[in-house]
Amino acid sequence: MRKSVLPTIIIITTVIIVLRLFYLQVIDDTLRLKSENNAIKIIYDYPERGYIYDRNGKLLVANQPSYDIMVIPREIKKIDTLEFCKLLKIPKELFDKQLKRAINYSPRLPSVFLSQLNKMEYAALQEKMRKFSGFEIVKRNLRDYQVHVGANIFGSIAQVNQKIIDANEYYKSGDLIGKQGVEESYEEILRGIKGVKYRQKNKYNKDIGAYKQGEFDTISKNGEDITLTIDATLQKYGEELMINKRGGIVAIEPKSGEILALVTAPSYDPAILVGRQRSRNYTNLYNDSLSKPLYDRGLLAEYPPGSPFKIITGLVGLQEKVIDEQTTFFCFHGFSYGRGRFMKCHGGSGPHQLNNGLYRSCNAYFGNVYLKTISKYKDPGASVDIWAKHVKSFGLGNFMGYDLPTGRKGKAPTSKTYKKMYPNGGWTATAIVSNSIGQGEVLTTPIQLANMMAAVANQGYYYTPHIVKKIKGRKIDKKFTTKHQTTIDRRHYKPVIQGLFDVYNKGTAYHLKVEGIDICGKTGTAENYTRVYGKRVKLKDHSIFVAFAPKDNPKIALAVFVENGGYGATIAGPIASLMIEKYLKGKITRKDLETRTLERTLMAEYNRFVKKPNDSTLLKEIKILEVEKAKEEKIEKTIKQSIDTVKTTTN
Repeated sequence: MRKSVLPTIIIITTVIIVLRLFYLQVIDDTLRLKSENNAIKIIYDYPERGYIYDRNGKLLVANQPSYDIMVIPREIKKIDTLEFCKLLKIPKELFDKQLKRAINYSPRLPSVFLSQLNKMEYAALQEKMRKFSGFEIVKRNLRDYQVHVGANIFGSIAQVNQKIIDANEYYKSGDLIGKQGVEESYEEILRGIKGVKYRQKNKYNKDIGAYKQGEFDTISKNGEDITLTIDATLQKYGEELMINKRGGIVAIEPKSGEILALVTAPSYDPAILVGRQRSRNYTNLYNDSLSKPLYDRGLLAEYPPGSPFKIITGLVGLQEKVIDEQTTFFCFHGFSYGRGRFMKCHGGSGPHQLNNGLYRSCNAYFGNVYLKTISKYKDPGASVDIWAKHVKSFGLGNFMGYDLPTGRKGKAPTSKTYKKMYPNGGWTATAIVSNSIGQGEVLTTPIQLANMMAAVANQGYYYTPHIVKKIKGRKIDKKFTTKHQTTIDRRHYKPVIQGLFDVYNKGTAYHLKVEGIDICGKTGTAENYTRVYGKRVKLKDHSIFVAFAPKDNPKIALAVFVENGGYGATIAGPIASLMIEKYLKGKITRKDLETRTLERTLMAEYNRFVKKPNDSTLLKEIKILEVEKAKEEKIEKTIKQSIDTVKTTTN
């Protein structure tokens, strides 16, 4: 038996090898095609890339013809290089550089010599191409933008690099691929499938017809059209409101999770990344380390959420039954906690319950709610993990899985966070109480806060935010139609929503009311520290506002972040109110508010420390910051006094 095992293995192996060789040499023509590659010219037929539309059918991105000059170095005969350079309007040095690059890539395979010629350049060259052996023109499609906004949404297309070619056999030198945005996320759908034709050549390199009567030829298939969830009019308006400001706006339709607007500021016209100037323009954008126009703040910027996070603090407190609607905490212009520490409050002194705690944004009220939540169990670590579970159920602290290729998780701290921060233990609720007002270790992105407001608007559920509404001939991913439930019972949302409604009726956004629209919202500021030439400096606070509307049957939820904008109701709040009115009414009634917001610039704030100052200048700038902070607080106080007057009148 043992003697027969080895011969059997040898026989079986030999049979397998013989059968495989027979298949490759007789049946399968693939290797023959490759071996005959020197006598066959491969011609690619590039499909038209899919068009992109907004939710209302407005065409956003189309195509325009472009022409690449390809070169096969070994096929170059005697040509007049000076005439060639003159036709293309390029120096001889560039010709030599590009030819050397092509030789390094492959002497016998086509590669890009010069890309993205326009119609005029193509017309001038086409008539004389027969004089330049080894060179040929390949027609491709570049993007043709019908709007000047949405660059962060669309992304762009660019030539593939060698790394992509090595990783994916579909792509060849000179092919275009989606970079960033929708172009990257939906590359395989938008690009289509290129066709291939194999042309046979004789020994004189002349075309003698299709190889094997076109048996291996394939037909190109155009890319599929895509309809985005974006409202182009709202997107344009949001970008206009954010001119000369830095930050992000994200607006979502609560009932579907569809992203209505995704604004990052500053931005740029997507058309500048098309054509032969693309590389230069992209480099300029990339090297702008101050304004960072390529950095999508709506998806990537992680900010302390500030007072809008009090919504979560209140909901968790209700769910954990440490408070009810009538639970009262007293505020004495702030909140004293642990060893003489004090959390300043702008909500006014006196008794606060859930409703006026929200619309007056009382730090003392929510600080107490958080302490009771974390102190519910003997082990603060267990309490923090329960709290974090509630927080994460709103999509915070997680990359939510939307259909864009970039994003950040934010941060919802857990017991692991504090074990790292306090390796010797001993930490208690008072050590982390600043989480209650969105200032501690909590970090959120604008899209996460917008999604949080969508969940509140829906009274306990949300859909994963997404940018594509429909794809011709396909269904969108099932995960975008799957409902996500929060851990908070539905009954707890009603009093919180009423408190957010009263923010506009008699609270911190009273002066931002829009006639005919019931808006629920929350102002916020986030402290903003940085190091300027070795010194820790407190800059102007970030301005934050979250909202949804209408109160009943909400159609839009949004979050607005304006870096260094100050008090939430002074700049982020107006932007939010204007965006809501624009979307729901299609027009703006408060032209005074619109004009002030459009004209408001924060560039002086952003440029304050661009040039390195001497010590005296630095101290002067710090003093100016302190004065401006005092002015902001005076504005807040004035608004609070007007709110108190309204409240007294109402009562």
